[in-house]
Amino acid sequence: MEFTIREDDLTGPDVRALLEEHLADLSLHSPACSVHAMPVDRLREPDVTFWSVWSDDRVVGCGALKEIDATHGEVKSMRTIDEVKGQGIGGLVLEHLLGEAKRRGYSRVSLETGSNEPFQPALRLYARHGFEVCGPFADYAEDPWSVYMTKAL
Repeated sequence: MEFTIREDDLTGPDVRALLEEHLADLSLHSPACSVHAMPVDRLREPDVTFWSVWSDDRVVGCGALKEIDATHGEVKSMRTIDEVKGQGIGGLVLEHLLGEAKRRGYSRVSLETGSNEPFQPALRLYARHGFEVCGPFADYAEDPWSVYMTKAL
């Protein structure tokens, strides 16, 4: 299967449906106060760039990069549809986001993800790509439902 990554304006119904599924799924696994995923309108703000992943005419994943400051970015909205999990899309998106972060001149990229069982595959993916557990960054606070990770570039 071949995949294409496109910068996305979040207007397509398929992409919006993927993000709605993402938010709904996160809400099943974490209390509302610990769900830090951005809604579509927030993903359209100038400090965030969003990409979708396509296989032919079907969206199969997504990811975003938020600028915290001129040297620090944050990975947001990483998602792969269930039917293609395990085919490397998460790694493909993460490599794309890290490449963009380097192109922008960031010295560090961080992320927040869940701490419980459903998030273990994501934690393993991030660790494989060199992310290390760290304390809260930006506006985050200690939260038993969250794991914070960072990677120096």
